[in-house]
Amino acid sequence: MRRVVITGLGVLTPIGNNVPDFWEALKQGKSGAGLITRFDPSRFKTKFACEVKNFNPLDFMDKSDARKYDAFTQYALATVQQALKQADVDFEKLGRNRVGVIWGSGNGGITTFEQQITEFNAGDGTPRFSPFFIPKIITDIAAGVISIKYGLRGVNFATVSACSTSNTAIIEAFNYIKWGKADMIITGGSEASVSQASVGGFNAARALSTLNESPTEASKPFDVNRDGFVIGEGAGAIILEELEHAKKRSAHILAEIAGGAMAADAYHLTGTHPDGEGAILGMNLALQDAEITEQQIDYLNAHATSTQQGDTSELRAIASVFRANSHLNISATKSMTGHLLGAAGVVEAIACIKAITDQIVPPTINTKMVDPEFDGRFNLTLKTAQQKTVNYAMNNTFGFGGHIATSIFKRFDG
Repeated sequence: MRRVVITGLGVLTPIGNNVPDFWEALKQGKSGAGLITRFDPSRFKTKFACEVKNFNPLDFMDKSDARKYDAFTQYALATVQQALKQADVDFEKLGRNRVGVIWGSGNGGITTFEQQITEFNAGDGTPRFSPFFIPKIITDIAAGVISIKYGLRGVNFATVSACSTSNTAIIEAFNYIKWGKADMIITGGSEASVSQASVGGFNAARALSTLNESPTEASKPFDVNRDGFVIGEGAGAIILEELEHAKKRSAHILAEIAGGAMAADAYHLTGTHPDGEGAILGMNLALQDAEITEQQIDYLNAHATSTQQGDTSELRAIASVFRANSHLNISATKSMTGHLLGAAGVVEAIACIKAITDQIVPPTINTKMVDPEFDGRFNLTLKTAQQKTVNYAMNNTFGFGGHIATSIFKRFDG
């Protein structure tokens, strides 16, 4: 099997619109939560979210293209441009038939869908839909637009596995390159779902925090007083490349992807298995794929959304898999970014990669009283970042429908 390395990264998040700003905010423990500005939230149970700030699509595309794309596609193009710049990719010198795009989104163009249907219902019944309505809302369109923009004719498809979506995309891209079906793949995910339908729907499911008086403290993974997740938005892009292909073009290699696996809880529509059976299987399969033991994992970026059942089941799963690993650091970066849904996996993968390149574990903020079942059992990297040797980092993601995706990254050793 061929080795797969990372040569470029790009992010757009509630705490930073590029990798340096995002990483600095993570290390400093900065929250991206605030009052919702995308719509009037006054009649909603939850009035806050982690929104992307100061994003101008015209910095990344012309006005004509911006009108054609929902924000989730705009976010995708912005992060891909960042990642390709860092990777110093010149497509004129590459075989475009061997370069692909595997990109995910959990909700696609949900804001466009909401707007168009609202306008239709407010009218006289005459269907005055935008000619771009369907292309703007379908989940695969970001992958298609990326390939069209750069003329990439390799593998091209979208992944959809709820909040595991972009981690699933990364694992699929890794496998395609490992199996010799591509030399380079642009992968990641994007989400622009701070909308009335999303917030209202998650409120109805009692999944969101309602700590409206203190939004920046609302996402508190593992805390006994946690009351739900904080919805977020954003995107992340990773350039995955076969090792020899990267060396041939003298690319700077940031890290290596060591393994990945997918599994299922097969338990409940929205809830995770109480003992984390799917998570245990996913983590163990990823370790097998990477051909390492749990003792070699130095850092784990937990899915940890700040929901009662989810955090408990994940920590039980971690305890089962890592029971003898006393040097493991765990952190929940959703405490700062909020939950980016389909984009969460790739943004947290980038946090793992930066932890490896900079040898720093980002913190978990807002957690004041750890659930008694787990108090003192784990190093949850509370409050402040921690300098430590990170050779291997694991990234967990779980989604509605029982989807499990776990990826493992390693320090590149030549």
